[in-house]
Amino acid sequence: MEDQKLIVYLMIGGYALLTLIISLYGFKREENTPEDYFLAGRRVGTLVLFFTIVATNFSAFFFLGFAGAGYRIGYSYYGMMAFGTAFVAVAFYLIGHRAWRIGRMHGYITPSELIGKTLDSRALELVYLAVMVIFTLPYLALQPIGAGYIISHLTDGQIPYFTAASLITAFIVLYVYLGGMRTVAWTDVLQGVMMFSLITAAVLMIGNALGGLGQANAQALEQQPGLFSARGLNDFYSPQKWFSYTLLWFLSVPMFPHIFMRFFISDNAASFGTTIVIYPLVTALMFLFPVTIGVLGHIDFPDLQGQQADQILPMMLGLYTPFWFEAMVMVGALAAFMSTMDSQLLALSSILTRDVYQRTLVPAAGLKSQVLVGRLLVAALALLGLAIAYQPPVTILEIATQAFTGLAVLFPTTLAALYWRGTRPRACLVSILVGEALLVGFATGGIPAGFALGFLPVIPIVLVSSAIVVLGSLAGRRLAGQPAW
Repeated sequence: MEDQKLIVYLMIGGYALLTLIISLYGFKREENTPEDYFLAGRRVGTLVLFFTIVATNFSAFFFLGFAGAGYRIGYSYYGMMAFGTAFVAVAFYLIGHRAWRIGRMHGYITPSELIGKTLDSRALELVYLAVMVIFTLPYLALQPIGAGYIISHLTDGQIPYFTAASLITAFIVLYVYLGGMRTVAWTDVLQGVMMFSLITAAVLMIGNALGGLGQANAQALEQQPGLFSARGLNDFYSPQKWFSYTLLWFLSVPMFPHIFMRFFISDNAASFGTTIVIYPLVTALMFLFPVTIGVLGHIDFPDLQGQQADQILPMMLGLYTPFWFEAMVMVGALAAFMSTMDSQLLALSSILTRDVYQRTLVPAAGLKSQVLVGRLLVAALALLGLAIAYQPPVTILEIATQAFTGLAVLFPTTLAALYWRGTRPRACLVSILVGEALLVGFATGGIPAGFALGFLPVIPIVLVSSAIVVLGSLAGRRLAGQPAW
């Protein structure tokens, strides 16, 4: 047992050391300006851009949440995610290509700055950034939650859940504080390679231990036929819910600030275009592996409930793979958590630094002052995410769904601001406020679930928000005697 714990500590220590070396190198290259600290000087090439977008998007939700969802729902969850991923790539192009061009042209650093200045509305900018911060924080908390689960499991409880979560959070703060976006992007390459290779090896080794993936799936099918149905286990997916989840990813993923800011860092349009083409091909394949492990988990663990299902990946690894390999995969999972959390911390810090500190509190703040405040905010936001993670109330999937829905409300405003010169900022402001009010209504039960007609609340919420943007803008332009388009 002591030898096993030593292996865990050596692997985690080795990975941490390599990450720290990269961060120190990034720190030496830093020019100590907001554009360099928050956006790596807008000089990120194709390879690094691809890995930083993918690794940033693969979080605790990918390793633990996907496996947990595969356990609770079955392969239909993969079908929905793979199909949705293709649409996410379309959304990346619609939002990202235009944001990259406008951001580079005007020197914008944050999503809220882009929207607020494009529509010439400070009020809209503040509401936009508030929504991004509020709904990213729960998703931020997923990362120390996942890290806590993993390290506690690997050390057999020697390092308790929250202690592990705290240690990982502190380390992330350290290297983000030092190197900013350049360090985050470079470490994403390391983290991405680790994630892809290890989760691939994990599903193959588990399948082989069960007599091959074909035989293992046949056994799971015999035990739980619902895992292989289009609706999923216990008829989880109706056609309305399947459509809702697919559209949810499309509307929300580009709206996460840590994803949106990736649209600003590409060195040229070709790098961004190549990344968008490759993204759905790679991610659709990778989504299959944790879901498969979740499905096969029913063979040996048939009665897991709620949060227990989110730990099916380490449970299966512990049962069917050597401990050294289990430790390697879990270090890969830590890489996934870190690649998302570091980006989230940096994105939220940039928003609060540029759009609140520099533009509202201290307009005369110099470049070095902005970078220092950004670094301090990284630490403060990390503590806030850790506080949320102290007692996680629901499953990873449930936390993610609420966060995604809140951010999806921003999509109509973002698309209109980028493409429609007739957009009125007041209509966008009302659209966001009404959309978030509707979300609160559905979440608290103030609005009966039946009003969604079997769809997730995101569908009626975004429809209402979109209608307000379009109709409000048309009405405003008519009153002003301006052409509609």
